Amino acid sequence: MPIVAQSTETTDWVSRFADEVIEESERRAPGKPVVVASGLSPSGPIHLGNLREVMTPHLVADEIRRRGYQVRHLISWDDYDRYRKVPAGVPGVDETWAEHIGKPLTSVPAPKGSAYPNWAEHFKAAMIQSLAELGVEFDGISQTEQYTSGVYREQILHAMKHRGDIDAILAQYRTKKAPAKKQQQKPVDEAELEAAEGSGAAAEDDGSSGSAGYFPYKPYCGNCEKDLTTVTSYDDDSTELTYSCTSCGFSETVRLNEFNRGKLVWKVDWPMRWAYEGVIFEPSGVDHSSPGSSFQVGGQIVGIFGGKQPIGPMYAFVGISGMAKMSSSKGGVPTPADALQIMEPQLLRWLYARRRPNQSFKVAFDQEIQRLYDEWDRLEAKVADGTALPADVAAHSRAVRTASGELPRTPRPLPYRTLASVADITAGHEDQALRILSDLDPANPLASLDEARPRYDKAEAWINTHVPADQRTIVRGEPDTELLKSLDEQGRESLRLLLDGLAGNWSLDGLTHLVYGVPKVQAGFSADATPKELPPEIKTSQRSFFALLYQLLVSRDTGPRLPTLLLAVGQERVRHLLGA
Repeated sequence: MPIVAQSTETTDWVSRFADEVIEESERRAPGKPVVVASGLSPSGPIHLGNLREVMTPHLVADEIRRRGYQVRHLISWDDYDRYRKVPAGVPGVDETWAEHIGKPLTSVPAPKGSAYPNWAEHFKAAMIQSLAELGVEFDGISQTEQYTSGVYREQILHAMKHRGDIDAILAQYRTKKAPAKKQQQKPVDEAELEAAEGSGAAAEDDGSSGSAGYFPYKPYCGNCEKDLTTVTSYDDDSTELTYSCTSCGFSETVRLNEFNRGKLVWKVDWPMRWAYEGVIFEPSGVDHSSPGSSFQVGGQIVGIFGGKQPIGPMYAFVGISGMAKMSSSKGGVPTPADALQIMEPQLLRWLYARRRPNQSFKVAFDQEIQRLYDEWDRLEAKVADGTALPADVAAHSRAVRTASGELPRTPRPLPYRTLASVADITAGHEDQALRILSDLDPANPLASLDEARPRYDKAEAWINTHVPADQRTIVRGEPDTELLKSLDEQGRESLRLLLDGLAGNWSLDGLTHLVYGVPKVQAGFSADATPKELPPEIKTSQRSFFALLYQLLVSRDTGPRLPTLLLAVGQERVRHLLGA
C-alpha cells in the first residue's frame, strides 16, 4: 500500500499535479504503475526548450515515487519522424545532407566524425548523457523500433479501418491558412526556445488525401526511403495497400498486415500512443493550445483507439540570455549539455522546478549566471537554518535529490562568482587557484581543489567559453608608473592605507572590510561605519578608489571583485604594482 508523504512540499505545483495524476491513475488503471510521458525528436540538437518536455513529467513522476507508488516515465524518441531540413551550424554536416530530406531520422547518416550509426542516435546520445547527470530516470522507446518491428500493426490497421471517423474529426479543424506574416529574426540571446518544437509537433500534414480518399498512414518509399508518397488504394479486408512515390516515381502494392515501413501521421500517432501506453500525464507546449492543435485534436482521436487524453499542462517558453557569446559551431541552439558545462545539475533542475509550467523563464549563459548562483546559495542557507518558505523548500528538495537519493554535489560550494574570478585570473594554473582559494578562509583552508569541484570546473568552463577575450582579466606585469606619478596626495594616501592593512587583513572578509573601509577612514569615519552612518558621497569615493585599483592592477576600470583580485595577485605583487 503506497504511503503518501506528508510534508511542507504540498504547497508547490509539482505536488498538486502528483495528487491529480495519482487520483486519475487509480480511476483509469487501478493497481498498475502510473504512466507519465515525454516525446523528443532527435532531428538536431535537443535544446533547453525541449528539456521542459522532460523535466515537467520527471518532477511529477519523482514526487509520486517519493510517495511510494510505482511510476514509468516514458520518453518516446520520435526517431521514425521524417528528416525535414538540414539544421544550420551543426559540425560535420553540409548541404549534401539535403538529399536525405524525407527519410526517417534513423536512415540519415550521422554528422561526419560521429561515433554513432545514424542521425537520430547521434543527437539522442548527448541528451541521454545529460539526463543521466540530471538524475532523470526514464524508459526510452524508439519509435523506429516500434514501427519497424510491427508493434503497432493492430493500431495501424484499426486507424485505417476507422479512417473516415478520423477524417471527420480532422475536418472540423481544417481551414484555409492565412499567409504567414514575416517575423523579424530575434537575436539568439533574446530568443525563446519553444519546448514542443522537437516533440513531433512540427508542421506535418494530417494524412494522405488523394483521389482515393483520406488515409492516416504514410509509407516510406521502398526505393528511395522517403515519405513523399501517396496511398492510391486500400482494401480493408485483404489490407492490400498501393502507394506511389512523388520523389522517385516508384510504386508498389503491399499487405499492410505484413508491412512495417511506414507510420501513422503525427495527429493520429500521438493519441494512438496515449491509448497504447496508458499515459496518464503528458505536458505539451503552448502551440498546442490553439484550435486544431495536435493535443486538442488528439483528445478526440484517442477515443477511436479506446483511450483517454492524458492530464497535461501547457508549458511556456524557455528563454536564453547570453547565447550571443556562444560559438557559431553550436548552431546557436543551447542544449542541456551546454548548460551542464557551466552549471551544476542542481541549479539547472531548480530552474525548471521553481517555476510553474505556464511560467516562462531564462537559462543564463552570461553574467546573470553569477546572480542565479548567489540566489541559489542564499536559498541553501535559508533551507539549512529553517527560514525558507515551504514552496522554496520544495523546489530546493526537487533540485538536490530524487526519490533514488541525493545528486552528487560540491563538498565546499564556494561562491560561483569568486570561483569564476579565480579561474579567470589564474588561467588554468591549478596550484595558483588552490593558493588563492585557500586564502579565502585561512582558518579553514582548502586541502585540494577537489573540495571545490565540480563547481570550480563549471565556473572555469563559463570563463573560457562565455566571457569574451577582451573582458578577461590580465594582471599587469609592471607598475603603471605614469599613473602612480600623476596621483594627488589623497590618491597616494588611499594606497598607503590599503598597503598598511594588507598583512593584517589577508582573507576574503578582511580584504572586503579593508577596501571598503579606506575611503571611510579618509573621510574621517571609522572603517566599521555602516552605510546609514555615512554621507552619500562616500559611495562616490569608494567607486573612484576601486577604479584606481583596477587601473593599477589590470589596466581597466572594472574587473573581478577586488578582494578576490587582491588574493589572486598575492601580497608581494600587489605591493609592487601599487608602488610600495
